[in-house]
Amino acid sequence: MPRPRDRLLGRTNREYVSGPFSPGYQPPLPELPVDLVRRQQQLLARVTELQWDLGGLAYEMVIRDQVRVELLAERVAQLQEADAELAEVERIMRLEQTGVAGDCGVCGAPHSSGATYCWQCGSALLAQLPSTAIAAR
Repeated sequence: MPRPRDRLLGRTNREYVSGPFSPGYQPPLPELPVDLVRRQQQLLARVTELQWDLGGLAYEMVIRDQVRVELLAERVAQLQEADAELAEVERIMRLEQTGVAGDCGVCGAPHSSGATYCWQCGSALLAQLPSTAIAAR
């Protein structure tokens, strides 16, 4: 039942339950650039189409007993290329959503883009050169 003052202000009980202090609340994710979302959709459609075509091609070759491995290998290479690009676009999208810049080379913990040391194991994230190496450049 809403409180009298809340009724005057037009608030409902639902507004109190869905705020940032309610259980299970998740802050909204930052919006991704439209180009990344569009490219992901294009690549996903391309990968799906290439998988479909590869399966149909392999099926037709087998039922006709004329398997051409070089043609299958060419189509697999196209599929791998599109799939790798899709994975990279999805990786970039995850980075933009989470703010993670990479993983620690020692323990694999994620780190942000300005971190110097790993928060989990304490190892240096940036390669340090001796001062003589810097002066020689």
